[in-house]
Amino acid sequence: MSAVRIAVLVSGGGTNLQALIDAAEAGILTSGTLELVISSNPDAYALTRAADAGIPAVTVSKRALGSQEAFEGAIRALLDEYRIGLIVLAGFMSILSKDFTSRYPERIINVHPSLIPSFCGKGFYGLRVHEAALACGVKVTGATVHFVNEVPDGGRIIMQKAVDVLDGDTPQILQRRVMEQAEWKILPQAVQKVCGQMLSAPEKAP
Repeated sequence: MSAVRIAVLVSGGGTNLQALIDAAEAGILTSGTLELVISSNPDAYALTRAADAGIPAVTVSKRALGSQEAFEGAIRALLDEYRIGLIVLAGFMSILSKDFTSRYPERIINVHPSLIPSFCGKGFYGLRVHEAALACGVKVTGATVHFVNEVPDGGRIIMQKAVDVLDGDTPQILQRRVMEQAEWKILPQAVQKVCGQMLSAPEKAP
């Protein structure tokens, strides 16, 4: 295997997906290839980003499928069809069950907009994270890339990057700075690192 086949799971604008696309085009991401985008939202702009980059993109709607089990089953079928080795959650707004995550130990990674263990876990997503950071008065926040397990934001940390909180910051301003200075930088680096480790790991006997 010359490169790990990657699926990116999204729900919204896809800025972190774009960071991965840009990293691949710039030769920063070389140990993995972006093979599939799965969106939980049919209106996600991330689907447009995928189409523009020539990456197959599919919508899997929990609402349309009617249950978590059917939702995760449809995702697993796509991962099998595209022979995916690494799953990247990039603004994916659905919590995955233990049944799902346990099938892919240290093969699912997520980017979270804080320095875990601060401002993370159930209920901490999007602007809520930055609102909490500002409410607490922290002077430094950042982003974390971590492996995904059954505990929200609970998997082993792969990479972190700190970002200063400045006087006058609003949640929106802080969110943008964390994206630009941390998320968009460390997500491609972490994906490259994990894929590289996967490629160099000895093959396990079936």
